[in-house]
Amino acid sequence: MELPPLLWLDADSPFPPVDHAWNDDSDAPGLLAAGGSLEVHRLREAYARGIFPWYSQGQPILWWSPDPRMVLRVEDFRLHRSFKKTLLRFIRNPDCEIRLDTAFASVIEKCAHAPRRKQDGTWILPPMIRAYRDLHTQGLAHSVETWVDGQLVAGLYCVVIGQAVFGESMFSDCSDGSKIALAALVAMCAHQGIAQLDCQQNTGHLASLGARPVPRVSFVAAVAKSVQATAMDWRFSPDFWEPLLSSTKPHA
Repeated sequence: MELPPLLWLDADSPFPPVDHAWNDDSDAPGLLAAGGSLEVHRLREAYARGIFPWYSQGQPILWWSPDPRMVLRVEDFRLHRSFKKTLLRFIRNPDCEIRLDTAFASVIEKCAHAPRRKQDGTWILPPMIRAYRDLHTQGLAHSVETWVDGQLVAGLYCVVIGQAVFGESMFSDCSDGSKIALAALVAMCAHQGIAQLDCQQNTGHLASLGARPVPRVSFVAAVAKSVQATAMDWRFSPDFWEPLLSSTKPHA
């Protein structure tokens, strides 16, 4: 099957429709366009359309919209028995806490340097770090942080537009630390009736936590509604843990 030519964007070129992305017959399924900029307004426009940037050193900015899309529905989040025990110990320890946005710059830097299975280098390059720090300044990117004994040991960062939540990356310097941060984000979403988190790529790790692929058309339609909703209340309370623990069925 002959693939359409890759669209190259200028700084303000409109994004093409997501169904123009390369399909599974290509070497880069989901690749939509290249070039453009990482300005705040461009990133906001991209995410609101179900598009995200992802590229490596030496490449231009590459924009993606894979089909299917990996999504974690809040109700599907899996608390494996061993992790549930770890989470309960964390919750009950007065020296352990979840913080939000107190160390965003540190979280994204640590994500950039976190080791990745079967992957050399990082896609969180200095221009990406600057861009997402700008998003954070504008209230569109946030961090969920796992703290133990006054030390940042794990965390994640995400993009949030309205009530659309797009997970970006995680790091952990301790066992299950990033899972604790993700569980806190899931608990926050559940408290506010937010149904799903975007996970972008299909990985075994995400699947083990309950994420699953959904058709892109369904994902894009859900995002279009969510970005127009009242902005998510970006706060965490320990009270959010109990509904998560009681409503989530443990897995072996």
